[in-house]
Amino acid sequence: MCRTLLLAILLAGLGSRLAEAGERPPVRKPYGIEKRVPWTTSRIVGTPDPPPPYRTEPAFPALHFFQPLELCFEPSGGRWYLAERYGRIYTFPNDPAWQQAELLLDVGKTVYGLAIHPRFAENGYIYLTYVLDPAATEPRGTRLSRFKVRPGNPPICDPASELIILEWPSGGHNGGCLQFGPDGCLYVVCGDGSGIADELVTGQDISDLLACILRIDVDHPSQGRNYSIPADNPFVDTPQARPEVYAYGLRQAWKINFDYRTGELWAGEVGQDLWEMIYRIERGGNYGWSVQEGSHPFRPERPRGPTPILPPVVEHPHSMFRSITGGHVYYGERLPELRGQYIYGDYDTGKVWSFRWDGSRALDNRELVDSTLRIIDFGEDAAGEIYLLDFMGGIHRLVPALPSRQQHDFPRKLSETGLFASVPELVPAPGLIPYSVNAPLWSDGAEKERYLALPGDARIEYNTVLYPQPAPGAPPGWRFPDGTVVVKTFFLELEEGNPASRRRLETRILHHERLAGTEEVGDQVWRGYTYIWNDEQTEAYLLEQEGLDRTFIIRTADGGTRQQVWHFPSRTECNLCHTVPAKYILGLNTLQLNKDHDYGGVIANQLATFDHLGLFTEPLAERPEDLPRLVDYTDASQPLDARARSYLHANCSHCHMKWGGGNAEFQLLATLPLEETGTLNTPVGHGTFGVSDGRVLVPGEPERSLVWLRMQRLGLGRMPHIASNVVDQRAVELIGEWIRSLPK
Repeated sequence: MCRTLLLAILLAGLGSRLAEAGERPPVRKPYGIEKRVPWTTSRIVGTPDPPPPYRTEPAFPALHFFQPLELCFEPSGGRWYLAERYGRIYTFPNDPAWQQAELLLDVGKTVYGLAIHPRFAENGYIYLTYVLDPAATEPRGTRLSRFKVRPGNPPICDPASELIILEWPSGGHNGGCLQFGPDGCLYVVCGDGSGIADELVTGQDISDLLACILRIDVDHPSQGRNYSIPADNPFVDTPQARPEVYAYGLRQAWKINFDYRTGELWAGEVGQDLWEMIYRIERGGNYGWSVQEGSHPFRPERPRGPTPILPPVVEHPHSMFRSITGGHVYYGERLPELRGQYIYGDYDTGKVWSFRWDGSRALDNRELVDSTLRIIDFGEDAAGEIYLLDFMGGIHRLVPALPSRQQHDFPRKLSETGLFASVPELVPAPGLIPYSVNAPLWSDGAEKERYLALPGDARIEYNTVLYPQPAPGAPPGWRFPDGTVVVKTFFLELEEGNPASRRRLETRILHHERLAGTEEVGDQVWRGYTYIWNDEQTEAYLLEQEGLDRTFIIRTADGGTRQQVWHFPSRTECNLCHTVPAKYILGLNTLQLNKDHDYGGVIANQLATFDHLGLFTEPLAERPEDLPRLVDYTDASQPLDARARSYLHANCSHCHMKWGGGNAEFQLLATLPLEETGTLNTPVGHGTFGVSDGRVLVPGEPERSLVWLRMQRLGLGRMPHIASNVVDQRAVELIGEWIRSLPK
């Protein structure tokens, strides 16, 4: 970079500081930056982590499907059977060079499960589960049916051969996964039939088929059914119990499979708020939902089923996994070091993990690969080889990783990222765009400096990120181009009230990678990294995967001192807040950026500036003054209600929104009328902390309002529950005053 340009940047920063000091008053202009400068210096590529031991490669390179959900192998004919989401069933030989799959059947409905009868060579039976109307909640909306396949090359199936076996209520979680066991019985997964938090309270109820794994005999119909009940099912003699139930307490078991050598049944259980689980399914087993999510309390006050709750074999927090896919125990020859290990994955992150079961616990639980696949199922052929089914359309397999230098090339110093022209002076590289937010997240009193780095001339799609919907009040998000980096540096005063004592603590970055497909299947991933500043304040160094705590001595305004623990987040912790429902990036959206910003002595609206620079793919259709915004909650001139709602939105709503992960059924979005947030006089679900008749929010009574009380806690029960060790006293006063102002 030429010295002239660097000098200009330094002078611009000096101008900003002079303006702040009052030596040159800022001027207002329609926009704050005259011309966009491309950011071309990025060196943030790949990942700093050591390469995983495996990678994925296409197993059938010529074959591509539309949203496949299930992959089954039929050994007698040596063919794969694959079900697409919208009802088409295809077959093809187990030949990597095969060019085109043949259509076997089209049921024209949303298919969730496919199983092949163990004696398929004799009877030609396949079994499907499908939903009659995915948008409706119907008492008989999820169906299990048998179809007969006629031999041929390729085989064909007549839709008229359908025999309806069983139906159960449809809803948000329809289950549908199917497997034949070593005993010849068909095992059927039924979800809890609800959209959130087991709304039907059926998880522990065995008087219906929901939230269960069923075991039925489809070869010996009886009692007016097209199946019979095995005599040794666990609840055949339990009053009011459905005799089909084999195990229960499962929210949405996604893929069950038998270890064909030991007969053990394994299930991946998709959690709701915070956890994803792998279970070993036992006869009569209770897996806790919705009293528990994994081994953690969820709704502990709800009634429990007739058998004890069993723990998961493995559980992953949502910072690591978000939608688990159960797999298989591997017995193939191609990867001998994995023989005997249970291999499973995650739809949302693309990660594949494994463990070895020793009969009592999981050993050597480790990550095998971090892929960009949407792993929706695992298939297993006659030789015991395992295949990964990608919801984006392909079939893949694991292979040993190639030698890689990726982790060595990733910048381990802030000066190597290409984000700053001068790290010691913290001068941004050309093309970085400064920004500020209306309602900042509380960070234990730290101040922040923010930049957006868009590669080259790439642009942002304005308000096009909508998933997941419907989610009342959830504002749309911006869709960023591949390679975007969001930069935030944290400063802490070591002497209260003395700006000269500010110390740089860390610079966090979020690096964006665009993926194939649509937002419904996950078309983007953001990876978070933390760079910790050295004592000399001349360089910041990459924090490894785990988080870190450091204690700083702060001189207080009264001349004393206090200790403040600062938490540097791990890479996985970033995902706890930067979630899919929150649209990933909490500060770069219309509500937060619709405000004035000081661009080095020039005051201008940020949305108008972005629009002027052409940062959006289309010009803004409305003027910034006509667009929604949060307010600065520290500004006493703003209405009290707007200040309080903006604070709660910025600090709490990314969890406390629909599907946000907050383990409570209320929302704190400022975009919802208060009466629609589910907070007013709502009983608390996770303890009153000694408050008599406590509620989430009691108008006029902050002392009974857990929203206010939890803000004042440290440790267990604190809100926000991560990344904060200091109470925000000004916010406590603000929210207390606001609650007192609400009419009882």
